[in-house]
Order: sequence, then structure tokens, then C-alpha cells
Amino acid sequence: MTSEAPRPHPVGPVDPAAPVPPAPPVALVGIGADGWPGLPEAARAVLRAAEVVLGAPRQLDLLPAAECAGERVPWPSPLRPAVPGLLAAHAGRRLAVLASGDPMFHGIGRALVESVGPAGLDVHPHPSSVSLACARLGWPVEDTDVVSAVGRPVERLAAVLHPGRRVLVLSAGADGPAAVAALLRDRGFGPSTVRVLERLGAPDEHLTDGERAESWARPPGAALNVVAVECERAPDAAPLGTVPGLPDDAYAHDGQLTKRHVRAATLAVLAPEPGELLWDVGGGSGSLAIEWLRAHPACRAVSVERDPERAARIARNARTLGVPGLRVVTGAAPAALDGLPAPDAVFIGGGLTSAGLLERCWEALGPGGRLVANTVTLESEALLAEARHRYGGDLVRLAVAHAVPVGRFTGWRQAMPVTQWAVRKPPARQTQQAPHDKGDGA
Repeated sequence: MTSEAPRPHPVGPVDPAAPVPPAPPVALVGIGADGWPGLPEAARAVLRAAEVVLGAPRQLDLLPAAECAGERVPWPSPLRPAVPGLLAAHAGRRLAVLASGDPMFHGIGRALVESVGPAGLDVHPHPSSVSLACARLGWPVEDTDVVSAVGRPVERLAAVLHPGRRVLVLSAGADGPAAVAALLRDRGFGPSTVRVLERLGAPDEHLTDGERAESWARPPGAALNVVAVECERAPDAAPLGTVPGLPDDAYAHDGQLTKRHVRAATLAVLAPEPGELLWDVGGGSGSLAIEWLRAHPACRAVSVERDPERAARIARNARTLGVPGLRVVTGAAPAALDGLPAPDAVFIGGGLTSAGLLERCWEALGPGGRLVANTVTLESEALLAEARHRYGGDLVRLAVAHAVPVGRFTGWRQAMPVTQWAVRKPPARQTQQAPHDKGDGA
């Protein structure tokens, strides 16, 4: 007697409570100007297996049809807002994304991580254009500043211009080198040496000879290029340095400017850290917000100014000084603060007597947030004294005098003293009672 083999259970309806198998990760493949021949076998394998390949038309054209049979979908423009929709449209399919060089370095990798998370990506990086450029030039990568002008203002270059520094600019197109040279001339770095590295890694790769920015006359070349700059400041150009307290004449202004020495002291108390957001309320010329942003590339700032002419001037100053990402809001505070992202720090340089402004800024801060307010009027000084009584903090007076001619001699000219209140918001569990306010039993 033989035993009967068990019969398989009949296939029934899918249980909605059953676990859903995880979606296959998105393959993110970096590709260079050398195309398919320059890809390692692991990257080729995921492209061969892909049912859908997303990428720029130039990148998609680098894939041989005989090797990659998947559907090819070119990126739309603008790209970043379209990423979630494209991923959703091809969910469940084996999806590959092409990117230039190292996709996690100024590439599409950031947007993909935001959409699918690190676990949802299978990244295959290629040498970046920065690595290739440094290899061709003999520049140590760690000693080279990198500025991307792809989809970003070229004015960002101004923030890293210092004598003796080497900078690579990821160019936005064939006109990029001329734009870089023009900016160098305008910012007092005309003597800088400029080279263009075109189509790095391709068989027709080309490196130009070095030319000074002040005499740049080279016609546009290949659209795919990196601009190398060896910074040299013109003898008559004033140094700006890297610490707070830029010269007052670095700013266009109508008199509404936090002067250099007070500005440096104010930034020291505000203590910008990478990634933090500043509200600069009563922007004037934008000097506090601009120097906050210059403290670190990841810093963020919003300058609020009620006067439209001054607001436009703030934006121009930001571009001139290398931080075109400064957001300028035209309107009167506190109403103009509605809808802004929560700040890590607030500076109030004007409008202290506006009803509810101080309270609105304090409420917007989270635990550990800093608030600094400067004034030169007795009326606002009284408000700051009362605020210190309520919230604590430090109240100081900053006085600066400059030596000026007095006939044949020299004397001191006193600037208007500035009263400054600086406070850090405590954790919620702590009381906000001022240190000197100890009650009747003190």
C-alpha cells in the first residue's frame, strides 16, 4: 500500500492582513562621460535587470540598447518636485535611476533618500567630476572647496574666495566658465587663474590652459565642464575674512546697518551652528542674516523687512557676499512672521515697540533657542529691561568710539551706545523666573 502524496491547498482570495513583500530597492547608478564601458559589472547587472530606467536624456543615450532592454523614462523639468510621483508610478517594478558621477554628492541621491529612505536605495557610485578633476590637476580633494552652480546661483562662489584657496565650480553649462570669470573680476579676484575641464572621463576629455579671470575671453566650449579656480586677490581689494564683523563698506545701505563691532559681538551671542535657522527681524541691510549664513554653508536665515527698497537691497547684499539663499520677506512684523518655519535663533534689530513683536518671537523659539535684541532708544531699552525681568538673560551696553582728527590732534568720537538683551529659552520643565526675582523670602 502506497501513501498518497499530500495535495496542495487550493488558491483562495488574498488575505489583506498578510504581510506584503517589500518593494525592490531603487537601483541608483552613477555613470560618467565614459558611459557603459566605464561601469563596473555590478552596475551593469542592475541596469540589465531593470524594467524601467530613469535619467536625463544624455545619460539614457549612454546605455546600449542590446544590453539594457528596460523602458527608458527621461527626467522631467523641474526634476525635484517630480521624484515622488515618478517613483509611485513605477512602484513594484525593478527601477533603476541614472545619475552623473557620484549621485550622493550634489546629485539626485538626496531627493531619492527623502522619498524612499536609505534602505530603499541600492547605490552604485561612479567617480565624481570633483574626484576626476582633482586627479587631473594634482589637487588634494580634502583641500579643495567645491561650489555647485547646477540649479543654484553662481554667486555662492563669492563666499569661498580667499587668497591661496583652490575651488572647483560644478558648472551649469557652456557659459559657466565665463560667468565664473566675471564674478571673480567683480569680487576683486581678477588675478585668479581659471582652467576649464571638459567632459571628464570621456575619450574626448579636454583641459584648457590656465588664464587669468581679468583677461578671460575664451568662447563657450562643452556644456559638461568643471571650472578650476586658483584664488588670487587683487592688490586693491579689501579682505573680508571668515569671521563675523565684515567691514561696513562691504554692505550697500541707507544708514540702517548694525555697525561692524556691534555686529561681531551680536553674532558671537547668537552662536550660529550648522543647519540652524535665524529670523532676522527688521533686516535693514541684512548684515546679521548674511553673516549668520557665512558662518557655515548649512546655516539658513530669513530676513524680515517692511520697507520694499531695503528688502531689495538685502537681497543684493546677499548675492554680493556669496549667500544668495537668504530668504527675504517684505512686510511688517509680527504679522510678516506668520507661516515662517520655527527658528533656532531670533535677532531683533528694529521694530521692538511694535505691539506683540517680542512675545511672538519668544513663543516661536523652541527649548534652547536664542533671542538677541539690540536698540539705541530709551523706549526700546525699557522694553528690554522688562523682558529681562520676565525671561532672564543678559542685558549689556555696547559702546564703541573711533579715533578722529580734532584739528591738528586726535580725539575720540563716541558712537551711540547699543543696549543688547540676549537670552536662551530654557527647557519646558524649568521655570522662566529671572535670577534676581526670588520672591519675598529671598
